[in-house]
Amino acid sequence: MSDYDAIIIGAGLGGLACGAILAKNGIKTLICEQANGCGGCCSSMEQDGFKFDIGPSVVEFKWVWDVLFEKLRRRTSDYIDFIEIDPIYSFITSDGKRFSYQADLNKTRKTIKMLSEEDARGWDRFADTGSVMADIFFKSSMFSPMMTVFDMILFGMKNPMLSFKLKYVFINFESALKSFFKSEAVRSSMGMHAYYLGLPPALCPGYAVFLCYTDHEGLHYPRGGMVSIPKGIEKAFIEENGEIRYGEKVEKIITDGKRATGVKTASGEEITANVVISNINAKTCYLELIGRDKLPRWAVKAIESYEYSFANPNLMLGLKGEIELDAHHTVCHSTVDDMNRAWFDYCMKGKIPDRGFMLLSCPTIEDKSLAPENHHCLNIVTVAPYRLSGGKDWDHIREEYVESRIDIVEKEFRLKLREKIVTAKLNTPKDFERMLLQPEGAIFGLQFDNMSSMVFRPRIRSGAVKNLYLVGSSTHLGGGTPTVTASGILAADIIMREKFNA
Repeated sequence: MSDYDAIIIGAGLGGLACGAILAKNGIKTLICEQANGCGGCCSSMEQDGFKFDIGPSVVEFKWVWDVLFEKLRRRTSDYIDFIEIDPIYSFITSDGKRFSYQADLNKTRKTIKMLSEEDARGWDRFADTGSVMADIFFKSSMFSPMMTVFDMILFGMKNPMLSFKLKYVFINFESALKSFFKSEAVRSSMGMHAYYLGLPPALCPGYAVFLCYTDHEGLHYPRGGMVSIPKGIEKAFIEENGEIRYGEKVEKIITDGKRATGVKTASGEEITANVVISNINAKTCYLELIGRDKLPRWAVKAIESYEYSFANPNLMLGLKGEIELDAHHTVCHSTVDDMNRAWFDYCMKGKIPDRGFMLLSCPTIEDKSLAPENHHCLNIVTVAPYRLSGGKDWDHIREEYVESRIDIVEKEFRLKLREKIVTAKLNTPKDFERMLLQPEGAIFGLQFDNMSSMVFRPRIRSGAVKNLYLVGSSTHLGGGTPTVTASGILAADIIMREKFNA
């Protein structure tokens, strides 16, 4: 007799979503989380009266949580208070010009028309194609398991329009942009979405370009900070008698032959279960928690072939007084070439980019409760390598990095920050590795290119270890708050069907 029906390693969005559905269906479920709170990357931290998001900063596809809470026989709004964001993005150019994209497609068209008459017509074509691609790639695929080649074929059969849009699977993000837009200013305003999948425009899959469209279907922020999303799911999980142990690190997945039978914690306790669900990095799960010696040779070779995703240093500033921003997200405008250069000439060579991708996130524009009165939270998010060249180390260049980011924002984009700073905190790739146990600070888990997505990504049901399932950013559907939540929903449905005949 096992101690639990299911044990989940990690209280991230995927683990919580999976656990909540299992518990709702009477499955005795335990979640073990090494940290002292839920959420993982989708979390928040407090400092000097400010509440900062440490990872994601907005939410697309809010309907994913509606699906989750429907399965829990609950209403999303009773657990998470989502605030609609509009404008969805603002942009600051190096010569001081500003423009914004609003949720309304026609208003965005007017903005694009001011940048390029020709690209305003391109926007019409882009929006028409984007609405189709949103249905295929971001709605239909959200709850398709993609565990076998047959699953991919079945997905194609259910979505016949896919055959007319296949070119966006085989071209890169940059080429997809160029097929709709001619103006460098317009292309650059959308290029940064490639980094939402953790790759530059030259490497990111072309279909991801339509994330620039799906933003217009609704962008939201949870009142109280991003941690409010996992806390809402955690509340529902506990209401269904689910059990969470915080500060409980799992060191090993116990196996009997080729079957997972439970976990061993850092304290030495062995806990048995009928199924084990991993909400941690897939490489860590397989190579460390199970161990190379317990895996078939093909599985070791396969999991070792995956590369970790990029790292996102996050500089969090508490500012006093008014802020010279009018949107939750402001992009420091840079060209597509600069975005590619940041990857190839800097990150790949162990250097910190001087430009290329810089996102300013100011959630206090919508939610003033995150900061003291007449103060603001500001996150400066960029891309950078985990391993630095020239013998440098992240722990030794903190002050240098902070000063360089503030210099860029002040000198190149003419925003006054230094005189307003009340408190500052930098999370480096090494900090993310220590806090979240994300190898190399890989916020997106594993790199997400065409050969590391869908059926080519580590699968929800393990093919190497029976009774082991994976959720989160390292499996299908990849990184992102809605996609990791959806992975938990998918896993729960599969586990209920395969293991508990429900």
